Amino acid sequence: MLAKLYVSAIAIIAGVGVLSSPYALLLGFIGAGFGLSPKHFNPAQWAKRLLGVAIVLLGFGVHLPSAMQVTGAALGLMVISMVATLVLALLLAKAMRLELSTAHLIGTGTAICGGSAIAAVGPAIRARSDQMALALAVVFILNSVALLVFPLIGRLLDLDQQTFGLWAAIAIHDTSSVVGAAEAFGDEALQIATTTKLARALWIIPLVLISAWWYQRSAQQQKPVRVSVPWFIVGFVATAVIASYFNETSSIFSTLFELGKRLLVFCLFLIGLSLTLKRVRAAGLKPMLLALILWFFIATGSLLWLLNL
Repeated sequence: MLAKLYVSAIAIIAGVGVLSSPYALLLGFIGAGFGLSPKHFNPAQWAKRLLGVAIVLLGFGVHLPSAMQVTGAALGLMVISMVATLVLALLLAKAMRLELSTAHLIGTGTAICGGSAIAAVGPAIRARSDQMALALAVVFILNSVALLVFPLIGRLLDLDQQTFGLWAAIAIHDTSSVVGAAEAFGDEALQIATTTKLARALWIIPLVLISAWWYQRSAQQQKPVRVSVPWFIVGFVATAVIASYFNETSSIFSTLFELGKRLLVFCLFLIGLSLTLKRVRAAGLKPMLLALILWFFIATGSLLWLLNL
């Protein structure tokens, strides 16, 4: 009963717009520590479902031509950071004597879009369930840290909205933490970060195909691999197009955008609610160390690139 009341209270607070993203995540983590997740309720599963809806609604706050112009300017950084991160992951795996499949999954999650990339690439390289679970746990933990730390660093360095939005989209793993950190920094950063991150997520498709080809070549298997685009990417593009070219209902679009922001905050609470200490311990030392090195590499490298533009 207490667990249900706790979740309901946070849902109401998030719904009225008085709870910020970092605090939502923190309250979720505290709730997980005290066992305040209702029975027969999977917060991670619900967060995944609602997050897609929130991202689609956030599209109503994007002016697509302006956003794509900013995203296009960072195309070189996007490609170089992805390739360099993946190569570094495989090199470090050999040095650390870590399974290549596990390193490939962690590198993929760091380079592109966290859990979504891991879930897509895992079957393509025939990764075991324990390898996928390990990579997801590591990325999930670092996502939670990024949501709290990035806005603080952005303000400490006095980054402008555009720079922070691009940096968050490139250096933070999952879409949920990208939009959460950007939302805590400002609306302009949120629009840029969301558009850039979802454009970056489309690189899942060629990466899955290349990974499948690499695995089939090394394992001499010819089973075809199915590749799909996450539905919320298509939905976000659709709502962004509508909001960009049908301005006569801009007040409605603003309301839907605000609704998306509040739903996002509640999603981040649910993500925190699913982050238990058991899950943190299960991540392991070597995979966590690999993930930290890759994260430091892409976060530092991308920030230096953006500051020197």
